Amino acid sequence: MASVFPGLDPDNYIPHALHAQERMWPETNCYVDLWIEVLSAAGFVPEAMLGFTLTQDFEGDQFTFFKVPLEDLEQLYGIRVTELAIFDTVENHVCEQIARGRLCLVEMDSFFMPDTQGVGYRQEHGKTTVGVNRLDTTNRVMDYFHNGGFFRLEGDDFDGVFQRNLSEGTLPFLPYTEFAKFPKAPISAAHQRETATALLRRHFARRPDGNPIAEFASVFPKQVEAVAERPFGYFHKYAFNTLRQFGANFELLASHLAWFDEPAYRSAIAEALKISECAKTVQFQLARAVTRKKFDPLATALDPAIAAWDRLMDDLGQRLT
Repeated sequence: MASVFPGLDPDNYIPHALHAQERMWPETNCYVDLWIEVLSAAGFVPEAMLGFTLTQDFEGDQFTFFKVPLEDLEQLYGIRVTELAIFDTVENHVCEQIARGRLCLVEMDSFFMPDTQGVGYRQEHGKTTVGVNRLDTTNRVMDYFHNGGFFRLEGDDFDGVFQRNLSEGTLPFLPYTEFAKFPKAPISAAHQRETATALLRRHFARRPDGNPIAEFASVFPKQVEAVAERPFGYFHKYAFNTLRQFGANFELLASHLAWFDEPAYRSAIAEALKISECAKTVQFQLARAVTRKKFDPLATALDPAIAAWDRLMDDLGQRLT
């Protein structure tokens, strides 16, 4: 059975160090986590792509769901990603691309994905993106990248993610699907480093005009009051799209700067980690506030992260402009 990366086995797969359990945010969001593992499997350095984290902004009700720009993947690694049109069954399209050595990134329902056990598996329907490495339609088995790892599903779960059990006459949902074409020739480490340096400058120029954490802090207590009126499960969705998004984002930025291994970035790394750590701390405070319905302590909870963001941008500004 063809696979994009032969030899990968979910039973002995070791995730990349960016997903180590010792990190403050071992997982970030499904798209970036997937690319970290895919790039590692392809022999590239995932840390090189993370300069785009400088552009994260507060969008009013959430922080930017940060995703690596596709043009960055092409410039850094020679990987071309584009949309795959779905006009046949998803399985047939994916099998065709795997046979060509291409990885399909498919939106699927986490309800049928056993790696989300205890979170979404057989409990809640949710949209997530996976990278399909191997697909066996006869035996109903799929090996796939998802979040911070590499997994296998089969049987009824296979039928579920590919919507094989729909009642007669029901039109299937056609998922958004991308496919990645990998370069034929190796991309040197020197090229990745040189390109990452240029992209870091570019993304610094694209950073938000104002402090996004300060903007968030100005509405945070009121938003939490509204969250407290909802069923408690809503707390997790709110925290994921706010505190976790910017906390994980800036921990990845710290890892990106550390990868350059340049003394000039030491203070910037420290500030990025302060932002990430503050987000983690405030997430616990958020849970207490929702439970106890006491919101006043949240008014200043983000002050350390606000100050760290300003210092971080000032520090990088002196080195990148």
